[in-house]
Amino acid sequence: MRADAQRNRDRIVEVARALFRVKGFEAVSMDEVAKAAEVGPGTLYRHFPTKESLYDAVLEAWAEKVNTAVDRALTLDAPARERLLNWLTDYASMLTEHKGAAARITAALGDPGSPFAAKCQTYLGANRRVIEALDSALRPGVDAMQISRLVGGVAAVVDNSELPADAAASMLAVVADGLIAS
Repeated sequence: MRADAQRNRDRIVEVARALFRVKGFEAVSMDEVAKAAEVGPGTLYRHFPTKESLYDAVLEAWAEKVNTAVDRALTLDAPARERLLNWLTDYASMLTEHKGAAARITAALGDPGSPFAAKCQTYLGANRRVIEALDSALRPGVDAMQISRLVGGVAAVVDNSELPADAAASMLAVVADGLIAS
């Protein structure tokens, strides 16, 4: 890709990230992104033929961030519950970084045709790693999809409400307690 085309693409993604974070996916139009990024519609659509493909690019950096968060949680010198809760907290936080993302991504879990399928697979993979590392401390039968949907549900509630910041922490503690073997 030419340097100027890469700069345009990067600027579009940066502007879209800011708009999606503030307004949410549904409320942002492609025209709004093009105007804010100071590019023509043709330039925008050449890089991103759909709003979903643009949103996917905005979320692309999540894979690295997700893996770093899992690594950090699993290498803590702490009991299994604390390591699990650390991961669940980071996971919920990542889901709520962009307005509306928690509900969209959680709803897309298990849908291979979703434009967010790659992001879902990243989160499912992260939860599989957590299960493998904490297996003996978890209730029998816990699977990655369950963890993804539970944390996604908590994150969606927090994202779409006026709950205080500590409300997520207390809900995630309940989720962690439910996942840990008694």
